[in-house]
Amino acid sequence: MPADVFARYHRLKGDDVLMVSGTDEHGTPVMVAADRQGVSPRELADSGNEIIRTDLRNLGISYDCFTRTTTLNHRRVTQDLFRTLHQKGYLIEQRALGAFSPSTGRTLPDRYIEGTCPICGFASARGDQCDNCGNQLDPVDLIDPRSIIDGSTPEFRETTHLFLDLPAFADQLEEWISKQDTWRANVRNFSLGLVRELKPRAMTRDIDWGVPVPVEGYPEETKRIYVWFDAVIGYLSASVEWAHNVGRPDAWREWWQNADARHFYFMGKDNIVFHTVIWPAMLLGYGSGGELGARRGDLHLPTNVVASEYVTMEGKKASSSRNVAIWVRDFLSRYDADPLRYYLTAAGPETQDSDFTWEEFVRRNNDELLANWGNLVNRTLVNAHRNFGEVPQPGELTEVDRTVLDGVAAAFDEVGALIDQARFRAAIGEIMRASTLANQYVADQAPWALVKTDLERAATVLYVALRCVDSLKTLFAPFLPFTSQTVHELLGYDGWLAGPLEFRAFTEEDGATHEVLTGDYAAWVGTWGPSELQPGQTLQEPRPLFRKLPPETVEEELERLGLTA
Repeated sequence: MPADVFARYHRLKGDDVLMVSGTDEHGTPVMVAADRQGVSPRELADSGNEIIRTDLRNLGISYDCFTRTTTLNHRRVTQDLFRTLHQKGYLIEQRALGAFSPSTGRTLPDRYIEGTCPICGFASARGDQCDNCGNQLDPVDLIDPRSIIDGSTPEFRETTHLFLDLPAFADQLEEWISKQDTWRANVRNFSLGLVRELKPRAMTRDIDWGVPVPVEGYPEETKRIYVWFDAVIGYLSASVEWAHNVGRPDAWREWWQNADARHFYFMGKDNIVFHTVIWPAMLLGYGSGGELGARRGDLHLPTNVVASEYVTMEGKKASSSRNVAIWVRDFLSRYDADPLRYYLTAAGPETQDSDFTWEEFVRRNNDELLANWGNLVNRTLVNAHRNFGEVPQPGELTEVDRTVLDGVAAAFDEVGALIDQARFRAAIGEIMRASTLANQYVADQAPWALVKTDLERAATVLYVALRCVDSLKTLFAPFLPFTSQTVHELLGYDGWLAGPLEFRAFTEEDGATHEVLTGDYAAWVGTWGPSELQPGQTLQEPRPLFRKLPPETVEEELERLGLTA
């Protein structure tokens, strides 16, 4: 959601935007989940990719290329980075204790092992990181480790792995992070704490599902690249894939080997370490080397790592296994996407944890979206359409007319600056303030009464109100793309302010075909600026933007979650 708001805003500004990601499909967690379901890892990855990209499309997440990590392209890019780092001496061979399940004999993924943190004493630390103190861990570090699959105590066996020499990058990373004064304080401070206590980290695993290790002595039958080495490369490999898909194979370099490009990463706080320490170390080590880099410039480090805190659910920790979660497909079977997008922005966990409650969702939908923005659109368009059928020709504007137009117009600079700072809650709050200003203007001027006594003044007031609605539709567009498109059409415009997303199928050299979530964003007609709505433009018959949710909605949803008394 935050990434989509950011991308849509910059597209409206006229900036070149490349938004990429994909489903992360390798590693032991996928193997464990596949075993539980009685399917192969590939079958699980296929079904997961279809579900996730469909949900993303239905939420309006406007990727240029949302792909997957089981493609030939991703394998090539990952192996190029791995091979180059190994050749440069940044991947070093060490013996280590690996965790294995006593029941299956397979490797246990780090995140499937819990125990007591040896540093802070937190009882539910994971095998790769403690969520309480944030320190990196190895499963063998945990006190009383246990498998979260069956509760058994893991067996630790000595095995050989290639470790990323993170201490070799400690000084560079600390100097770089120290300069990032635009990062959220929680991200910057946490990252600085990490780089001061770095140790080598294993980048291979004893499994047979994932990207093969391109180093002699690491057989494909038993060794694969660690999923978090593989996964972060997905941003780069998706960019390379996008360039191929649009017929400009070197176009990815305009972002990755261009010092003027800006790179923003959006994630939850539990993934900070991978994006502010491990991925930057990999980029620093690779430089402009390898087949991909082609000595044409170093690969770009993150400009900002926008990490959010956690969302709890009705006061409980979100847990898919316990059904304490919002399933997008289930949610959208009963509600529209924009109210969810609004709630997750207005009450989002930007700098501290936030709690999703159905009561608050219903309140925000009814009291904010519907009563403020929806009400402004509805009463303005109903009165204009009923009495004029088009954008009316105004008379001379009064001071109060100019004041409301200037007030709404001023929001473009204010909201834009907040979005650029990744302050999305403040940004949507500023838009709501501008909507309230326009609502107050309409209430004070009462055009529904003026049409009976002063038709010329009524025309002027409705013209001003329609221009406010037109501006606000653009201000809301990054956050509420579906209803903004509806308002765009109701105002008589053609084209897409925020158009549909689509799946496109691509076939690789090995004959494998996969679908990518993308869209034709260059054809979108919106621009980030105040309305230039012209008198005489035909208006469509109004229709409501939002549905009022009845009070019983809360009880019904709590019953579905099994959270009622």
